[in-house]
Formats: sequence, structure tokens, C-alpha cells
Amino acid sequence: MTSTGLEARVDPDALGTAEQVVADLIARSNALGSDPRITNYAGGNTSAKGTATDPVTGEPVELLWVKGSGGDLGTLTPAGLAVLRVDRVRALQQVYPGVEREDEMVAAFDYTLHGTGGAAPSIDTAMHALVDAAHVDHLHPDAGIAIATAADGPALTERIFGDRVVWVPWRRPGFQLGLDIAAIQRDHPQAIGTILGGHGITAWGATSDEAEANSRWIIDTAERYIAEHGADQPFGAVRPGFEALPTDERHQRAAALAPTIRSIAGHDKPVVGHFTDSDVVLDFLASSRAEELAALGTSCPDHFLRTKVKPLIVDLPASASVEATRERLRTLHQRYREDYQAYYDRHATPESPAIRGADPLIVLVPGVGMFSYGKDAQTARVAGEFYVNAINVMRGAEALSTYAPIDEAEKFRIEYWALEEAKLRRMPAPRKLATRIALVTGAASGIGKAIAKRLAADGAAVVIADLDVDKATAAAAEIGGPDQAVGVAADVTSAADIERAIQQTLLHFGGLDLIVNNAGLSLSKSLLETTEQDWDLQHDVMAKGSFLVSKAAAAVLIEQGLGGDIVYISSKNSVFAGPNNIAYSATKADQAHQVRLLAAELGEHGVRVNGINPDGVVRGSGIFASGWGANRAKTYGIDEQDLGKFYAQRTILKREVVPENVANAVAAICTDDFSHTTGLHVPVDAGVAAAFLR
Repeated sequence: MTSTGLEARVDPDALGTAEQVVADLIARSNALGSDPRITNYAGGNTSAKGTATDPVTGEPVELLWVKGSGGDLGTLTPAGLAVLRVDRVRALQQVYPGVEREDEMVAAFDYTLHGTGGAAPSIDTAMHALVDAAHVDHLHPDAGIAIATAADGPALTERIFGDRVVWVPWRRPGFQLGLDIAAIQRDHPQAIGTILGGHGITAWGATSDEAEANSRWIIDTAERYIAEHGADQPFGAVRPGFEALPTDERHQRAAALAPTIRSIAGHDKPVVGHFTDSDVVLDFLASSRAEELAALGTSCPDHFLRTKVKPLIVDLPASASVEATRERLRTLHQRYREDYQAYYDRHATPESPAIRGADPLIVLVPGVGMFSYGKDAQTARVAGEFYVNAINVMRGAEALSTYAPIDEAEKFRIEYWALEEAKLRRMPAPRKLATRIALVTGAASGIGKAIAKRLAADGAAVVIADLDVDKATAAAAEIGGPDQAVGVAADVTSAADIERAIQQTLLHFGGLDLIVNNAGLSLSKSLLETTEQDWDLQHDVMAKGSFLVSKAAAAVLIEQGLGGDIVYISSKNSVFAGPNNIAYSATKADQAHQVRLLAAELGEHGVRVNGINPDGVVRGSGIFASGWGANRAKTYGIDEQDLGKFYAQRTILKREVVPENVANAVAAICTDDFSHTTGLHVPVDAGVAAAFLR
């Protein structure tokens, strides 16, 4: 659908009913927000005006529905809309104190809300309310921002769009920008939208369909013009030696560098990471102008608020050794921190918020890809998506002109904006295991699955490793999407499998903090019935498997330099002698002593190693369901269905132990509440006196 470009003035008699207006707005928002060409996660905002009945007067009232602060267009629902009275918002012009005090207008929106007002109004609310059109879109398309950040953006805007789109010089989002756009819409009746210098686009329409069509026309026209008139190599020629490595080699290199890079990004505060090796990133890093352009930083506020003003980019070829790249990363990190501190010092005032950390959020490695970081996996992934947008913006701007982002003083004003600081302070407190990345073996069922769920509930990003990758993937899906949990295949008796599982962890979440050695099995047999194969199988899975997992994980934890936790799910049988389980109990004793040995060895690196000793976990246990339960019931002369009750009655507390009890102990011992505890075994057996630790 192509816009007619007709004048879009609000006719009160033509405004739709509240229900239809909201439905159309949500449909338009979701359609625009689901297209990465048009806007990015949580970027942009949309609005619609309509009528509803004032419950106090019974009279019709004109309302504005607009995406609230922090919402995402692609997933927007009616609950994410702010609802304001148009007459009262427009009346704020009478008390507007001027651009130097425009931040005061955000609090003033509270006095214009209709009823409870829905979601909190965003800084862009004025733009939507003051523009005299029923439907308004403000978006951050790559092609639009490319025009907005071009050195000759005003001339390009006129050349590309004629009089249908008007250039707006850079202005920080706020009430004055709303007034500016409203004036343009009033003074240019033929216009359907604007290019906002350094920022994005705004479009409007008399109907929801027309607003969406106008937005799409601006974006499509910009994309087409760049494709037809842009230079072939806007980033310059390919630098020999900086080309992308083959996929397998690239991923191996990325996993090898991930611990070092996370230690850099998490120097001031812990972060979760994400790895991206898309063609967009790799082609940019292979170009001769990558370092020059990266140093200019991003421009759109939505970009640099999530990526910092500029990335850290490695200046070595892909052929450099891993150790050389690590050393260079450490040197560049120190320079980055000094540069960021200087940037803060140049622009901070006594009223500025304290510096939020001087570490990079985007780290670029030629031939390998991009590492992005944030307070959780979603934030890290989105930061990477935003930098891909920034690369696309730079390509478009350089293809037509010269990339000229807003200057750093303006970036600082937004990055350390009092309103942005207030938004950060309103965010809920992080959960106990936030920013922790956990790998749990044997976690597709039973105790391991319960542990994975509990760690995720406490904020950890979780990797579920299991022999059965389909079950591991299904268990991860129960926890949530890939920003919360993923499933991987791993045979813990295979060092190669373990290396692959840890590599997948590093590539998906950027690091590793918490390892739970849970994989296990049991064969209940007497000494004379136990075969050599029985003995080897149980020792391979639990004793050898725990050793291999801990060894591979410890290498990551040491390189990261951020501490960490290794937890062994051992057993009451590691210290208790019972009949008909010599192989199982012996291997559990092996695991129990590994806890003590590794605690003594890894303590100097801040790594804590502790064990959990469960007993009698019948319900939901894979071990008991695989035949162990039937054998133990036979040993004790009871029905298998009564085994849980039997175990409960022999305990001091007379309580049955379930997988969630074990999971609770793991979650607790990995928190800061146990920051000074290592080498401990925690019984989770409801009290078995014979297994008391001495």
C-alpha cells in the first residue's frame, strides 16, 4: 500500500471508538516492530487518537494511546500503552518552561492521564500528542538513520523524498522535539513525515493503515535510493588477514577468547554475553575502515544506550595467535577504560549521575565476530542486534555521503540523562543468581532438571547438558526461551563432548560461572554380582565424568578471573556403608573427595567447590526409575511404591526428600550468602544419623 500523501489532520468526528483504535494500533505496532529493517527491540513508538466516554461527565473525550516507556513494538499489548487526554497534553504548551527545563514535562504527563493511565508515558509522548494527526509512528530504521547521520543529511532528504519528508535538525528527545515536529507537520501540509537528524524517522496518517504505509514508504524509498546510488565499498577494501576464518575455526577461536573478553566486559560489574558472527559483522571487521568508523561511535540514542558510545575493536589480524590476541585485548581494555573515564570527565557536571562503569559492552574481533554484553542474556543479545543496526547505518551513510553521528557531548547528555538514570533506578532489584551462567549435567530429568529450573528461577542463564539432546532441549524449553536456557548434548565420559558443551555455553551466553556435576546412574548389586563393566561404567560416568567436566570448566573460570562455583551432587552413600551398592557408593566417595581436593586447589582463583549429599530421592528420580528403586526395595523387603515412605521413616525428620529439596540446596550454596564457604558437603537427607559428617 502506497501513501497518498494527503493532509492528515485530526477530525474529531472521524476518530474511532476506543476498542477499534487500540486494536488497530496494536496490529500496526506489532507489524512494524516485528520487521528488523524498521525498528529494533524496544525501539521507537507508535500512537493513535480516538474517543471514549469520560466516566465522570458522560461526555466523549479525545484520548491518545501511545506505547509506554520501555515497551517493545513487536510484542506490544494493550497493557503496554499509556493513555492520556489529548486536550490536557496540548494544554501543557501553556506551562512549558523552555528547552533548558523540558525534563520537567515528563512528570507533568502524570496530570494528563486518563484514569490510571496505563503504562508510564515515555519521553516521546509529546511528539505523538502535539502532532495534529490521528496516527503517528516514530521508528529507527537503518536506512532512515543512515540518511539522518549523513553529513549532508538535509540535502539528501530533499533529494530523496522531495517535499513529502522534511529534515529536522538533531534535538534530544523531549517536549521541544514534539513542538518542532508539530510545527513542521502544520507548516508543510504535503509532508507525511520527517527525518530526525542523527536519530530516526517520524511519520503520520489520518488512519492507522495510512500511517503504516507512510512509514514504510519512507523506509523503502531510503533503502532503494541507497541501493541504487550508494558506493560499492563504503567501508573500503578488504584488509588482507582480517577476513573471516572458516566456521569451525572461527567458533573455536571465539570460545577460546570468550573467557578473556568476559573478564574485560565484567571488570566493573558482572555481565552475561552473546556472540554474533553474521556476515554483516564479519564483512565490517574485514574492511580497511572498520577501526576508523568504529571509533566514531553510534548515533541513535537507542543504539548507544545499549552499546556504549563506541566498541572495543581488536587491531590484530585473524591469523594472530589466541595468546597474542588475549594480550592485546588486555592492553586495549586498559586504554578503553582510560578513554571512557576521560569522556565522562569531559562532560560530567556536579549534577551528573556517577559513572556506570568504564568497560566496553561491544567487543569486536576481526575474523571471529562480535561479543556483546548486558545484565542478562536478552540485554546482551539485543545490544549485539543494535550494533548490527549501527553497522548498517554506517554503511548507508558512507555509501551516500560521510557518516557524521551526533557529537559526544550530546551522547553524554543522553547516556547520563537524569531521566535515564531515574528509569534505571526504577528497575527491579536483580535476582540472587542474576548474571550467573550455569552448566548442569544430566539435567534433562530428575534432580538435574529440578536444579536447572531453580537456578533459572533465581536469575541464572542455564545450559542443560544431557546424553539425550532432544530431552535436554525440551527441558530448556520448559524453563523459557533461549535467553533463559538451552539444551546441549554431552556424554560426560567423553572429554571431546564436554569441550563441545562448554564451547556451546561460551558461544551462547559468553561465559561460565556455575557448574553442577549431576550426571549419574546406579546399579544396585552385591560385591559378587558386580561385574568389572558395572564398576567401570559407574566410575566413568560419575568419578571420571565429574573430573573431566571440572577440569574443562576450571580452565574457563581461571581465565575469566571472576571466581565461580563447582557443585558436586554426591550422595549420603559417599560416607554411609550400606548393602549391595559397592560400585555406586565407591564412586560417590570418589566424587566427595574431589570436592575437597578441588576446593583446596581452586580457592586461590576465587572458585568455590562444594557438594550436596542427597538420600532417598525416589519421586522424579531417573536413577530410581531405571531399576535402582526396584533393587533397593527388594533389598529392604518392601514394595517399590513404598520406597519413598520407607526412606522418610528412617530419617530423623521423617520427611521424604524430593528433587526440589536438592535444587534448593544447590541454589543456596551458590549465592553470596555462602561467599566464604568451600569444601563443604551439605546433607539433604532429612537426617540420617549414620551419614553425619565428622
